[in-house]
This record gives sequence, structure tokens and C-alpha cells, in this order.
Amino acid sequence: MTKSTTTYWNALSPASREHWAAIKDLEQMAEELTLSVDQDTGEYTRLTRFFPGADTTAFGGKTHPYPEEVFIVSGRLYDKAFDIWLEAGHYASRPPGELHGPFKTDVGCVVLEVSFPNRVGDSAVAQPGAPAGLCDKAVQPR
Repeated sequence: MTKSTTTYWNALSPASREHWAAIKDLEQMAEELTLSVDQDTGEYTRLTRFFPGADTTAFGGKTHPYPEEVFIVSGRLYDKAFDIWLEAGHYASRPPGELHGPFKTDVGCVVLEVSFPNRVGDSAVAQPGAPAGLCDKAVQPR
């Protein structure tokens, strides 16, 4: 089976509000919308919306044993693990086990996440300074 598909629709439109769901334990801080999922592999594409003033410091940072990609769609989000304010256009391809968060935002933020939970321990993820050929098409940050 492959990831689920859909025709064009605007996930950020107020008309799509009903499709978003609160994130457990972060109900007053964030919500999510799964855009596509592969039921066989568990791979998914999801939007996470952090509300203005959200702060996950009480939950600490997190790691997981699989790779994921994140792209900041709008707003800005502070990642304490990297001591950086991420703004629209920031992208990361996280290797398994990489610490990220906790997060906070002053103005709110929408993050696009592509996760690969069945690729546990997959080390073929683009990393700054990775040798050529590891991810041939990866664009390295400057």
C-alpha cells in the first residue's frame, strides 16, 4: 500500500478547521492535522499548529528512533535544543535519536512534518557535512 492521497484542498483555510485535532497533553497549546499516511509502513505527513504563547518546556525535549523532516510553514518557533528561532522557510532532516525541543512560540507557528516511524535506526539521512553520495540530492545548509 502507498500513502493516502487526496486532491487539492487548503488545510489552512478556516473552512478546514474541523479536520484539526488537539494534541494530547498539549490541548491548549497545539493541534495537528494528518495530511497523508501509509497504513502499512506508518509513514505520515502532518501539520502541527502551535498557538501563540505555546511553551512545551514542562515536557522537555524529545527524541525518537526514526528519521523525520520538518519545514516551518509560517510563524516562528524556538527550539531550545538548538538555541534557535525557526522561521518560515527553515527546514531540517533529523536523524534518528536527535534531540529537539522543547519548543515555544510567541506568534504561533505551523510546521510540516514528514515522519518515517518504521525506519528505526535509518542513518541515511542528510546531515550537515555529510559525505557526498549519502543523500545525493540533499542540499546542505550554508
